Amino acid sequence: MDTEVDIVELGHPHTTGMPCSPNHPGFRMTLIRRHGDMVRPDGGSASNEIIVTGGHVGTHVDALSHVSHEGKLHGGIDAEEAQRGGRFSELGAEAIPFLLRRGLLLDVARVHGVEALDAGRAVTERDLRDAADAAGIAPRRGDVVLIRTGWARHFDDPERYLGQQDGVPGADVGAARWLAEAGIVAAGADTTAFEHVPAGKGHSVLPVHRILLVENGIHIIEHLNLEAASEHGLTEFTFVMAPLRITGGTGSPVRPVAVVAE
Repeated sequence: MDTEVDIVELGHPHTTGMPCSPNHPGFRMTLIRRHGDMVRPDGGSASNEIIVTGGHVGTHVDALSHVSHEGKLHGGIDAEEAQRGGRFSELGAEAIPFLLRRGLLLDVARVHGVEALDAGRAVTERDLRDAADAAGIAPRRGDVVLIRTGWARHFDDPERYLGQQDGVPGADVGAARWLAEAGIVAAGADTTAFEHVPAGKGHSVLPVHRILLVENGIHIIEHLNLEAASEHGLTEFTFVMAPLRITGGTGSPVRPVAVVAE
């Protein structure tokens, strides 16, 4: 008997003007050739676009080359040496794996009974444990863990969503270490930086990126939209994500989905 499956989108469409961290160039798309600009003898016409974007804009995944600490990338690779020539010779975006894994949704906002966590609120190890217990799941080696704060509800309000003044909810150092100890391969959240951004601090210090990317080789997925997943009551599912193989890059746009058997 054939098994029916449901596909749940986990990301945002890439749209000109969508919110973008001030550390990265924004996404822009425009038509440079329109139907009717050139018409072929048989009446056919074609249109195409130009896209300008950073690798960390919209729903995307971080390569291990994205962050260094004291001059070293994951595995002790010398960052200065690896980036010579305008692209990374090691740990570039082309090395980000295609992911077909068990996915877990830790719905922290739902556990706290709110549509979205407060601005600048740290998501702690206790929060993640409580969300896992509520769902009857536990992270294990090889998993992809997604943290819902509800912050995707503010995606159309860039100032609030980016939280340069009021902050953004996200995982703190203790939560990151708990995830790393479980042996997961990737972690994602519905915010611009994944990790806790305190009020008034912006992206000045990002210790969770160091813990996950540099110390543990765990990829980070940002700008997720986990509202539909929460509405479906997802807890455990098949996570699918295919990064673009951008040679020497530090990140890639992605279209992640959850596959759920009916």
